[in-house]
Amino acid sequence: MLNVKICIGSSCYVKGSQAIIERFQSKLKEHGLEKQINISGSFCTGKCNRVGVTVTVGDEIYTGITTDNFNEFFAGTVLPALKKSNQEA
Repeated sequence: MLNVKICIGSSCYVKGSQAIIERFQSKLKEHGLEKQINISGSFCTGKCNRVGVTVTVGDEIYTGITTDNFNEFFAGTVLPALKKSNQEA
């Protein structure tokens, strides 16, 4: 299982963490991945960025995730990380 943590600290919350959570939930349903990716909230990861939300995928931290770049992030980062975690399992 791949763990994804979405920052819900005050800075990320203001920048749209709730919308990113909703996008994740939608994508997981769309791809049937609800049992393969665990989404949780986290408080500040100390990587605050001027734009977007901080998301941790496995052990990697990504900053600047927005609703505009979410689909690219999901396809280019999350899905490959899931594939890698499945190969390691």
